Amino acid sequence: MAESKSYVTSDELKKHNKPGDLWISIQGKIYDVSDWVKDHPGGAFPLLNLSGQDATDAFVAFHPGTAWKFLDKFFNGFYLKDHSVSEVSKDYRKLVYEFNKMGLFEQKGHGVLLRMCFMAVLFCLSVYGVLCCERVLVHLICGGLMGFLWIQSGWIGHDSGHYQVMTTRGINRFAQILSGNCLAGISISWWKWNHNAHHIACNSLEFDPDLQHMPFFAVSPKLFNSLTSYFYERKMAFDSVARFLVSNQHWTFYPVMCFARINLFAQSFILLLSSKRSVPRRGQELLGLLVFWIWYPLLVSCLPNWGERLMFVVASFTVTGIQHVQFCLNHFSTSVYVGPPTGHDWFEKQTSGTLDILCPSWMDWFHGGLQFQTEHHLFPRLPTCQLRKISPFVKELCKKHGLPYNAASFWEANVMTCKTLRNAALQARDFTKPVPKNLVWEAVNTHG
Repeated sequence: MAESKSYVTSDELKKHNKPGDLWISIQGKIYDVSDWVKDHPGGAFPLLNLSGQDATDAFVAFHPGTAWKFLDKFFNGFYLKDHSVSEVSKDYRKLVYEFNKMGLFEQKGHGVLLRMCFMAVLFCLSVYGVLCCERVLVHLICGGLMGFLWIQSGWIGHDSGHYQVMTTRGINRFAQILSGNCLAGISISWWKWNHNAHHIACNSLEFDPDLQHMPFFAVSPKLFNSLTSYFYERKMAFDSVARFLVSNQHWTFYPVMCFARINLFAQSFILLLSSKRSVPRRGQELLGLLVFWIWYPLLVSCLPNWGERLMFVVASFTVTGIQHVQFCLNHFSTSVYVGPPTGHDWFEKQTSGTLDILCPSWMDWFHGGLQFQTEHHLFPRLPTCQLRKISPFVKELCKKHGLPYNAASFWEANVMTCKTLRNAALQARDFTKPVPKNLVWEAVNTHG
């Protein structure tokens, strides 16, 4: 006699979406991840965001390999009564299966090795120029080289956080700490915590930390309602200071991006020094940051005067600002929404909230392979060297289901981002009262 199954409805499943009571549905089976949330390698935020609903597509995206075999220990005996799968989800899961069958998730190429060699060259040239040359121009160039080094370290940190770029987990972790904490001053734990939340809640104004830049930037007038950041657990107040800064954001965007790294330094320490959050191998992370804050200031101090030291630091920050701009281009000008991410339209949210950057293959190094941002969001565990290869499949799938496949050149993406910021800025100015009497201020702030 066949064993009878116990079922719950979607409405019943939604009730289990609080810390201590987290259920998710994967392919119609219900899993209780209440205790697992604190040990989840991707952090608690993805499970908290998708709790109480079907999370199959997100699970498929982040666990294309052997993780399925670990699910059974979380199965609570219930099945989803009204479980259904959309046609786009069926096709998406087929693609993941086919790419897995082709071995694309394991074919990582030699890009990481080449990038690390390039980083070593950049580091040696920068140090040699500071220590062995006396010309101001050389010192300026060395600062720029350090900025390029940080950009390359960012690509390695990103990729190693998504999948194992080295032969073993231990060496992969070493590459993360070396490239992120030691060479760039950015905590890899902070990056993973932040970036996983971004992937799950792509372009949610309340849940995606990559869109939460108040009071400096607002990509949508919806942020003028002082929304709550559920990632940072604070209110994003649209007060008089924020109104002034947002009103001029299309002018300040690039200057702020030149020094955006300061925020990353601060966020790294805030996380690692916080007693509220669990950070794996916290001591290792802090030691890595300590290494950075010893060698970098020491190198800067070797320059002959304060003017050249400031010039070196500004050059480093300005060049690496290119990468911060690149990150913004992929999402700032696309569709945004208010509310938590939902599992049933996960694929649709990823495509509508993402923009690809068109470029020839020889420019892939400049974007770290992440110019195929839509492909990366749909297949985050796929090595970046494979994203160009799978792009035609993603385009075809979007076309088949009438979904947007947003793409633009690097220049066009910058223009689109500036237009988005300007449109929000002009709407922010409508809230500013009284109308200023200064004619110059009024001319600039009325017509942008």
